[in-house]
Amino acid sequence: MSKKLPHEQIVGVKLNDNQMRENLMKAMHTLQRNRLNIIKDKFNDWQGLRNKAKTAKNNALMSLKDRLLEFEENASKNGIKVHWASSDEEACEIIYELMIEKNINKILKGKSMASEEIGLNHFLEKKGISAIETDLGELILQLNGETPVHIVVPAIHRNRYEVGEIFKEKLNAPLESDIEKLNAIARKHLRDEFEGLKMGLSGVNFAISKEGAFWLIENEGNGRMCTTAPDIHVALCGVEKVMQSFEDAATMVCLLTPSATGQFIPTYNNIISGPRKNGDLDGPKEVHVILFDHHRSDMLSHKDYYEALRCIRCGACMNFCPVYDQIGGHAYQTIYPGPIGEVISPNLFGMDNTGDILSFCSLCGRCSEVCPVKIPLADLIRKLRANKIGQGENPPMGTNLVHKNNLEASVFKKFEKMATNGDSWRFYLSKAHYFNWFVQSFKGSLPIVKKWSEFKDLPQIKLDLYKEVQKIQGVSYE
Repeated sequence: MSKKLPHEQIVGVKLNDNQMRENLMKAMHTLQRNRLNIIKDKFNDWQGLRNKAKTAKNNALMSLKDRLLEFEENASKNGIKVHWASSDEEACEIIYELMIEKNINKILKGKSMASEEIGLNHFLEKKGISAIETDLGELILQLNGETPVHIVVPAIHRNRYEVGEIFKEKLNAPLESDIEKLNAIARKHLRDEFEGLKMGLSGVNFAISKEGAFWLIENEGNGRMCTTAPDIHVALCGVEKVMQSFEDAATMVCLLTPSATGQFIPTYNNIISGPRKNGDLDGPKEVHVILFDHHRSDMLSHKDYYEALRCIRCGACMNFCPVYDQIGGHAYQTIYPGPIGEVISPNLFGMDNTGDILSFCSLCGRCSEVCPVKIPLADLIRKLRANKIGQGENPPMGTNLVHKNNLEASVFKKFEKMATNGDSWRFYLSKAHYFNWFVQSFKGSLPIVKKWSEFKDLPQIKLDLYKEVQKIQGVSYE
């Protein structure tokens, strides 16, 4: 990861980026409407489908070791070569060693958040190997030196005029803003890259242990090119993506695309069950699957956070998040932004590295409401906040490295004692207005108040308010 800015600073930058906010707001509201309309028009029992998916995912997670071993056994029978990686570095090394073994110096990638998570592009770049994005959104970002802003629509913060400028500068293309012409520019560029391709990489939406196969869904066709055109196809699969049966995986797909983009079904469904067989006209000669952990086993062992492993990467929680809507994904400065990112990032990358994004949540609960597999995201964020300040149970890794402000902790402890005693609360509330001048005069240096006043107007503490409370409640605070 690149050097991180203080979150207060980057949030200020994003809030003042009017073009980004306009682009994002239009896109988010479109995705919201699409989801609501498709659920209304095409589904008779959306909630029942959510319950079915939750149960299927939980069953797979609770028997994950068996599912993984079953997948390895059946995939191997199908001719797929299965690799295991416990860390992000190990997953990168496996891909690099395959490329060295096959004398390959270029790899084309379908859209894969897993590859973003392990930092594959930067790893290969340091080795002198080109990793080229073929998803249109990812291509735009790669050309512009940006990271994804969203896990489903990675360049949603850019409009067609900005994309035209990027293509003109980076691809020496004529300046265009027409969407069809922009697509044609990208298609021509990528088709030249696909010619003679030896190795393609994809993610995995769902792996099926009983079948020894894996399911990829996409809308552009580039993913199918990456999995059928080259001689070697490498798939990156987080261990939590393994389901037991084809029916379970189909249930997830039925939820994924409506939740993500408001489509009833994806444009392309690709079920990979092995390499090219004798008589086949296309397809790779070798298929490799890398099952990587990267702290997912640690999450699975947490009684609170294992539920986040149900995530099917639809992005619905981001699409409906009022905070994400205003600041965008880059403000989170982590691979996975939005509500789901606030939960899994501290678990995957450490609380000390990513715990500050927990303050981005307003706890409105919209993310929990729209999650297709019923992850209680707002509750998990609340628990992580408690872990961050040392008040929770079973914290994720790195929590003990988070700097704790002892003065703040002492102030909140005293406030807790006062607020939980009726007589004390009423007494101090009635006297609070006497300190208004002091708080207003020294708000820039007082603990807690300093942080509040840096970004918000500090309210005046007035006696009239409490007299109104007395009148309403019929209670005297004097």
